[in-house]
Amino acid sequence: MANRPTIDQDSLVDNDREKQVEFTAEIDSEDRDFAVKYAVLREVSGDEPDNDALELFERFSDEILDICADLAELRPTANLITVTESDLE
Repeated sequence: MANRPTIDQDSLVDNDREKQVEFTAEIDSEDRDFAVKYAVLREVSGDEPDNDALELFERFSDEILDICADLAELRPTANLITVTESDLE
């Protein structure tokens, strides 16, 4: 498994139009862009992320960042790594 990503807190955005939380994180000394679909937040939290997606993301960030690290390793050349429900174990 790759090193755990370190989120650039200034990049953290709730994109409600695309129904995802987006952010840039440093992983293995490289900046990578990530998007976490609302469906992932709903699955890990049991709550709808309608008005509190960023709060849910923060609350479950340990689990989400582990998934992001795995995906970054699997997709080393991806410009944007999107975490979907199918990426959950």
